[in-house]
Amino acid sequence: MPTPSMEDYLERIYMLIEEKGYARVSDIAEALEVHPSSVTKMVQKLDKSDYLVYERYRGLVLTAKGNKIGKRLVYRHELLEDFMKIIGVDDTHIYKDVEGIEHHISWDAIDRIGDLVQYFQENQTRIDDLREIQKRNDFPEDE
Repeated sequence: MPTPSMEDYLERIYMLIEEKGYARVSDIAEALEVHPSSVTKMVQKLDKSDYLVYERYRGLVLTAKGNKIGKRLVYRHELLEDFMKIIGVDDTHIYKDVEGIEHHISWDAIDRIGDLVQYFQENQTRIDDLREIQKRNDFPEDE
């Protein structure tokens, strides 16, 4: 199992490859806001763990294992963002909240959240009902 830090890198590498067709050390560093030397160290670890193949100055390619995990990590992130939107979390907090919880939640919980997201997305009335409950439960900010 990859560490949370490895997951962050795999998720970002997967996304870069999906978006651009490749992922360079400089692209990863920029996306994760870290130094290129940190990326190189992590990429070497990911290579040793068979998540990707890295050749210095030539780039990197995800292995089947790395691709599968990267895809699953992106799914988890997007699902948690959808969940946060459905439950009414302010857009300005969603990314940070997802980053804060995504490594600390089991895949079983992710699957159940997926069921809940599907439940709400299948019928807009359910989301509308939730918003009504939230309105009733909200306290005025001045109190």
